[in-house]
Parts: sequence; structure tokens; C-alpha cells
Amino acid sequence: MNRTGALAVAALGLLGLGVLARGRWPDSTPALDCEPGAVRVVEGVAVCGEGTVPSASQRLLLGQRLDLNAASEAELAKVPGVGPSLARRLVRAREAGGRFSSWEQVAEVPGVGAARLEALQATTELR
Repeated sequence: MNRTGALAVAALGLLGLGVLARGRWPDSTPALDCEPGAVRVVEGVAVCGEGTVPSASQRLLLGQRLDLNAASEAELAKVPGVGPSLARRLVRAREAGGRFSSWEQVAEVPGVGAARLEALQATTELR
């Protein structure tokens, strides 16, 4: 077989794979295991029935921000770049001085440098 013939066979093979993939995608299997009428959106996440509020980990994975004034120490520890000790300091500062009303107040917490403040601003919000 010459070079042109080999390229033609390869092209037909790729075309066949494309047709096969197109026939199988998108998958018709529902993402949720419930009737369409039972789907609810809880804090931006589709759930079956009443559902539960997404955990901090789930919210972070979905790109949702945590409320820095309401998040627990355990939830804040899951924020990239924070960890348990800074999470503890943030919660203690919030309990001692009240809700954070500005990012400047957050920056005053020991251990919150420019990089960590940037990470907090990207993953949390002040409500």
C-alpha cells in the first residue's frame, strides 16, 4: 500500500471513530436519579427532592465562594493556601472583633499576607 492509501485508511478510521463517538455522546442517562419534577436547586447545585446544602468542599469544587463571616474553622481549612492554623486565627479574629467588613480587616489577621489574602478573595466573600 502506498502512502496515499495508508492516509486514506487512517482518515476513514478516524471518521468512523468520530461517528461512533457522536452516536454515544452526549449520554442520555440522567445526571440525577430522580424525576425532572423533583429536581431542586439548593445554593446553585441541582439536587433531588429537598436536598442538602452543599458542603464547603463541594462548593469550592464547583467554584462557589464561601462566606468568610459564616464559614467554620473546618470549612476555611479547606480553602487552598489557608490550612488549619490560619483558619483558626481567622475564626478567632472574627469572634473577637465581629464580622469582617473589609478585606483590610482580614489582612490584619496574623498569617494573612498578600498571597493568602489574594487566595481568600478568590474563594471567599464578605457578606
